[in-house]
Amino acid sequence: MTETNKKSCIAGPRAQDSHLRAGALLQYHNTDTTPHSEAEDERKVSPSSGSTGQENRSLDFTQRIEKKLAEYNASNSVFKRWLFEMLSWLISAFCMIAIVFIYVHVKDRPISESASLLIWTNVLGKVASAALIVPTSEALGQLKWNWFHNSNAMWDFEIFDKASRGPWGALMLLFRTKGRSLAALGALLVVLLLAIDTFFQQVVEMPDRWTLQTTAAVAPMAYVYDPGSPMQYRDGFEMAQKERDTFLVIEKFSYGNGTQPVLFGNGTRPDIPVSCPTSNCTWPLFETLSICSQCADISSQLSFACVNHTVDWKAGSEGMFDLQQPYPNATGCGYFLNATSENPTLMSGYLLDPVDSSVGEALIMRTLPLTTLTGKEPLYGNGSILFKHVRHSIADLLIVSASNGSADAVYRNTTPVAQECIISWCIKTMKSSYSLGEYSETVVATFLNTTSGPFPWESFPYETELENGTDIFYMENITFRANALSSPSEYATKEYGTSNTTASSIITGFNDIFPAFTTMMNESATPVFRYKTWKPGPSWTQFLSFNPWLAPNNVTRHMERLAMSMTNVIRSAPSRNDVIGHAYGNETYISVRWEWLIFPLLLLLLSLAFLVSTMIKTSKDGATGIWKTSAMPALIYSLPKETQGQFTKSSTWSSAKDTKKLRIRLLPDMGWRVSGHSQLSMSPQLPRPAVRAPRGWI
Repeated sequence: MTETNKKSCIAGPRAQDSHLRAGALLQYHNTDTTPHSEAEDERKVSPSSGSTGQENRSLDFTQRIEKKLAEYNASNSVFKRWLFEMLSWLISAFCMIAIVFIYVHVKDRPISESASLLIWTNVLGKVASAALIVPTSEALGQLKWNWFHNSNAMWDFEIFDKASRGPWGALMLLFRTKGRSLAALGALLVVLLLAIDTFFQQVVEMPDRWTLQTTAAVAPMAYVYDPGSPMQYRDGFEMAQKERDTFLVIEKFSYGNGTQPVLFGNGTRPDIPVSCPTSNCTWPLFETLSICSQCADISSQLSFACVNHTVDWKAGSEGMFDLQQPYPNATGCGYFLNATSENPTLMSGYLLDPVDSSVGEALIMRTLPLTTLTGKEPLYGNGSILFKHVRHSIADLLIVSASNGSADAVYRNTTPVAQECIISWCIKTMKSSYSLGEYSETVVATFLNTTSGPFPWESFPYETELENGTDIFYMENITFRANALSSPSEYATKEYGTSNTTASSIITGFNDIFPAFTTMMNESATPVFRYKTWKPGPSWTQFLSFNPWLAPNNVTRHMERLAMSMTNVIRSAPSRNDVIGHAYGNETYISVRWEWLIFPLLLLLLSLAFLVSTMIKTSKDGATGIWKTSAMPALIYSLPKETQGQFTKSSTWSSAKDTKKLRIRLLPDMGWRVSGHSQLSMSPQLPRPAVRAPRGWI
């Protein structure tokens, strides 16, 4: 082989540098062991017209890409040198912008409509973070050669190399440069890029929201009350009877604590037919025919006295219809109603023996209706003391009890608790809702009929051959409007009420309990509750485990609960109407927290600043060359052999040796310059192998 051919195969340092920067590739493969003659080797190495095409065809796809990138890196145009890195940054920027647009589109929308778009945000986030690593690591790799061109410590080569490949090396580089170098920004970006996926994941939150469903919720209300019970007749005449449904409620509240709520779900079961197809329903304000109650103090109407009076309150007294044994008179002390009149009524007191002044049976509780029991004649003018303005009353009565519900308070002449309570027809404006298994209602407004009118009861005595008595008639239909309320217009013209027959049946249900008495024979005796005083013959009594009319029980609250339970009966009757409400279903929505995008966008801008700064800093650095993260210079410009030997012995790496201060410098035209060595490492001379490489190999 001639000297000329040798030079064409293995060039000097300057020629080789030019060759590599033009895009030549080093290939390392297993050497063919078949012997060749020197002439054959020369023919294989000697250039020919088809050698370039054959070499290109022999390169695979990835090698051709690397060759093209090497050509771009060797270009005199700064734009071409950093084209791939700029494209990578643009891809990352495009992905982040696309993510922002997707988030704008899916914000406040249900997850069922946008699940596929959220998948794309995850994909774009991964692509954005991966694409952002490329310009950062490549720029950091290029700063490595720039750093070594300025003669720095040998160890920096390893630190820079690791920094361009992972966070551990980046942290070491941050410590090495103390943050005072452009390379420190690149190392910081490598570390921060580890968290970019976490911030992308935190942008989207998926709270549950209630959305309106197509199915409707239903709650009951009533314009009129018609229980649908058949009428009873005697000898062709309609007979008064207790209204069955309301009487069951009245009976529970007369002798006990009334109806009790039934636990259901997270709350209690509603006492009215409610339909909520979901776990969250609301209804607009609506009005319904209802029962209302009020109580007020009437202590001023009572006065203490010891007078002779009709003893109609004793537990063993016979019924008022037993004419052979009328109620006796006796002296009693206590608080009387109309104490100075001819017929004073003892409301709370005790019997007094006028001979020895010994005390006897005590009256500790009394309910007194303000209409007579047999003829329904009104007392105090129109059957009321404090509620004369209320029309359509069902019951108006006085409830008086010993202050602590004991005979001891009566014997000590303690002032009793005295109230007047009224139960009447009314219209209530309701606000209803159903949430998570619990139904709740709130009374927003109440309308009472306060217009004047005649007393509704009329009575006519009758006498036949077999019996005599009094016919009682409730003459008034319950009819009134709610237009006095500031209510929705759809209810303003509606008429509410019930028939006089139904009203009379409900009033009859209170005859058993109003009037009633509770007495005690002495301080230690068991209280006896006497009721059904309208029945002739022996008295009806009970020993109540809970007496709702006896202090210190809250009578006002008890009456309110009674009125509400009666209202529920009215709203549950066949005559009820439906109020249509809104049903809401629980659906997952997309909420975007934009503040979590600040970090990825900030990294995007810092990466651009780092890339542009590196391009500017290395644009005129022709001596170093654009190698980036390539390992080619380390392969081409190897250290002198005597220097390599120092690194093969572990002892030379001891911190006590001077080699720790070893300085190297890369001169592309001359190779590595090592401090303390005068010899330069020239371009590597490939040893002549026993078997030459095939054509196209260097």
